[in-house]
Amino acid sequence: MKLKEKKINLAVENELNDSGIHPVLSKIFAARKIDNSEHINYKLDKLLSPNLLLSNIAVGEFLCQAILDNKKIVIVGDYDADGATASACGVIGLKKFGGNVDFIVPNRFEYGYGLTPEIVELALKKDPDIILTVDNGIASHDGVEAANKAGIDVIITDHHLPGNSLPKAKFIVNPNQKNCTFPSKNLCGVGVMFYVLLALRIAFRKKNKDYEEPILIDLLDLVALGTVADLVPLDFNNRILVSAGIKIIRGNAFNFGIKAIINESKKKHTYLKTSDLSFIIAPKINAAGRLSDMTIGIRCLLAENLNQASNFAKQLIKFNENRKLIESDMVLSAIEEMDDHKFKTAYSIVLANESWHQGVVGILASRLKEKYFRPTITFANFNNFLIKGSGRSIDSFHLRDALDLISKRYPSLIETFGGHAMAAGLTIKKDNFKKFGEIFELTCQELITPDLLNKTIEHDKSIESEDLNYSIAKIINEQVWGQSFPAPLFVDNFDVLNQEIIGEKHTKCLLRNNKNYQAIFFNNNQTLPDKIRVVYSIDANEFNGNKNLQIIIKNIVE
Repeated sequence: MKLKEKKINLAVENELNDSGIHPVLSKIFAARKIDNSEHINYKLDKLLSPNLLLSNIAVGEFLCQAILDNKKIVIVGDYDADGATASACGVIGLKKFGGNVDFIVPNRFEYGYGLTPEIVELALKKDPDIILTVDNGIASHDGVEAANKAGIDVIITDHHLPGNSLPKAKFIVNPNQKNCTFPSKNLCGVGVMFYVLLALRIAFRKKNKDYEEPILIDLLDLVALGTVADLVPLDFNNRILVSAGIKIIRGNAFNFGIKAIINESKKKHTYLKTSDLSFIIAPKINAAGRLSDMTIGIRCLLAENLNQASNFAKQLIKFNENRKLIESDMVLSAIEEMDDHKFKTAYSIVLANESWHQGVVGILASRLKEKYFRPTITFANFNNFLIKGSGRSIDSFHLRDALDLISKRYPSLIETFGGHAMAAGLTIKKDNFKKFGEIFELTCQELITPDLLNKTIEHDKSIESEDLNYSIAKIINEQVWGQSFPAPLFVDNFDVLNQEIIGEKHTKCLLRNNKNYQAIFFNNNQTLPDKIRVVYSIDANEFNGNKNLQIIIKNIVE
């Protein structure tokens, strides 16, 4: 592990200070990718125009006429939190315009990912005139062909990277498709769906200027959740979406499903942080798709009252608790399987185990990647002939592009694959597992230099002790943080005054550096030395009316 202090752009810091930003926050922002105070001014009128998204205006006009003609629209979603929020956003949004809309979501264990011919068959039972994919479809050639043969129009809305050719859908809206000049390539599935609804509103305005148009801003809580959960980079456009969405959640009138999950998780929505979306809410929605059927997660987000939503939320929490147990066993068995001697010289981790749960291998890959800092792919059984893998990568290695390179060099090695830079999925024949592991390792060695396998933690300049308090922690908590716009981390030395293990796996302690601080080190049950140097974040902790700054220890620096 290497430490690197972020460089502060002094000109930006001064400009932020002059604009009235708290001096501590000015330093933090000036160490990120912003040029001036306008880049943290998240007003909705600064959103990129829906006109810029290729085919979006045409899709809006097509859907407008379809709704006026009372055509049936069936949304086909994905089975993760982005797919669930995109499905809910699509259903609620289209109904706001009077759309006749329903949804289905593939059960990952029966149908796999995307718009397959089998999913088209399932959709046909709902008598659709139009199939609208959300967060999937860009690689669904066979499924689109099956729908076309059945006389169904297909609209693909997706954000995943396309292959060399596109499915023959009626329309495709994807900022990453060729010839799309939309400046933000980082929209997630629900973000794309929201932009389609903006185009639909434009179409209805053209049809009837006196039309009493529906409010779309109240869908931004779903957009914020999906955007943060899917770990897409929080560029300026995405930060606007997330900022607006989390403000809605911190108010009173927001999605019943999100509210129920927050309540059942014993959190307070008024103090919700962006990290709570990814670590508290999203895993519970994802658990439905991992262990059962994402329909439950979508129905939670579509609930029309809190009681209904709470029933679904309780089911999601049970799924998530079960997922944690399965994950824990899988992580232990994976670590046991790894040959430490071989790993010391390896650039990658590729593992398979017949007992592993297909829905949890993505989390397993993520945990191993975090522990060993290597591109990691873990496989579980898919059927008698195929195994299904989920991969996670490090910043310097574009995983989807690497799989694409392998598939071109060895055309018969990978059956299917898709994804993006940091995460991807693939299917291979069981008999090809050993060869795939060898080829993936060679590809990693070709594309990664050894120094990139040593994790670098970028941290912010330390906050002076007189400013390190509850108030500044609260101010930091209120900001929009996420992928590529990370919440601040700090590095400092502390004396450990006392410590205790809580819940059998966390260390609660009292630290001192000029003054005393409450601290917690999650997932650590080892005794801390009397003096430590730590990487940490800060949190505004409220308990029984007491308001304190709490240090969250992330790593101990040797």
